[in-house]
Amino acid sequence: MTEKATLTMPDGSTYEVPVTVGSEGERALNISRLRADTGYITLDDGYGNTGSCESAITFIDGEQGILRYRGYPVEDIAKHCSFIETAQLLIWGELPSAEDRTRFSDLLTENSTLPEDFRRHFAGFPQHAHPMSILSAMINALQSYDLPGLVINDDEEFERVSAALLSKVRTIAAAAYKSSIGEPIMYPRYDLRYVENFLHMMFSKPYRDYVPSAEATSALNLFLLLHADHEQNCSTSTVRMVASGEASLYASVSAGVCALWGKLHGGANQAVMEMLTYIRESGMSTKDYIAKVKSREDGIKLMGFGHRVYRNFDPRAVILQDACEKLLDSLHITDPRLDIARELAQTALSDDYFISRKLYPNVDFFSGIILTALGIPVEMFTVLFAIGRMPGWIANWKEMHDDPTGRIYRPRQVYTGPTEREWVNRFQRERGMTDSRGFKVPDDLRP
Repeated sequence: MTEKATLTMPDGSTYEVPVTVGSEGERALNISRLRADTGYITLDDGYGNTGSCESAITFIDGEQGILRYRGYPVEDIAKHCSFIETAQLLIWGELPSAEDRTRFSDLLTENSTLPEDFRRHFAGFPQHAHPMSILSAMINALQSYDLPGLVINDDEEFERVSAALLSKVRTIAAAAYKSSIGEPIMYPRYDLRYVENFLHMMFSKPYRDYVPSAEATSALNLFLLLHADHEQNCSTSTVRMVASGEASLYASVSAGVCALWGKLHGGANQAVMEMLTYIRESGMSTKDYIAKVKSREDGIKLMGFGHRVYRNFDPRAVILQDACEKLLDSLHITDPRLDIARELAQTALSDDYFISRKLYPNVDFFSGIILTALGIPVEMFTVLFAIGRMPGWIANWKEMHDDPTGRIYRPRQVYTGPTEREWVNRFQRERGMTDSRGFKVPDDLRP
């Protein structure tokens, strides 16, 4: 028998709401027929308590600090998988076999190079253009090259297109960076793995190849892997929103890039480095900065601490913290900002003020440090986030595409504007006259 909840309406009548139970025991009130049956809708500003879909991709328990991809704890994924294996798991639901890995790796290699006439598009952007604007525009343009027919007809074609997106997004990102600093765009190499190839295209020059250390490769692989999906966040739910209208994979993912661009979503690790730079340039000690945070001095915030979903700890941050320490030790970097970051983390983790408020370092805190140590410029941070999140976006698009019962997303609203008003002609508005009911025409309606 289906479990139900009972709502008592303002007129005293009751309405039974079915309860949907997820595989991890999560319970949701299924209100899909609420308006049709009662005339009421729910109001949940920011969708903080609204489930927009049922999904089998990622599970989060914020109270317990749990993150799982397709049932696998992210700690195990980080220990045993590469970013590409993680992408295959998210998109197709199972860990790839040796044959699957080989086939997909070949597709990534074959689809890594941008068409020559496509490469000329980079010259159309001003040199100061933000890499995220270039990335979004180029993904949309890439549709015409990779999938001119718009519709994906079978599983084989979907696998090819998924590989093309995952492979070319890093090529576009590196090319956007090279264009912004006036250096020649580097071609991908066919003998390098995913992460090494990206770093090659970012930092190699025609006269000198860049060879990353094992620690650098491992740290960036973890960064991408840990950002691969995170349930229905702003950018992922945007991808699903666009996809619900049967938009193409490229158009939907491009919309995800735009949503990620916002400083409250993908720009959090950039805010961490800006905070560290501010502390360094001001000459302030970390102790003094912490004191200003605790006194809530205007404009002083501790960036990269706490999380909207995780109420205990961020499991991704625990993994990245260890990778961050290994990377910094191996590179012998002397950037004072990284020393400040270490001091901030140690101070906040031992201070009752932050402990009681569960303000622990999150994934953005350590990811910003890692990217800086790798030589990634701040304006590229969100681009790296987009590369990492690509598997989750593709997986969510596929989940919607494969659902025969899917409907176009169409949220409701509670209207708070003026009620019906009588038309007043321009002559009357200019004279500030009233309408037939005696209401004065508002000043903001005057021409």
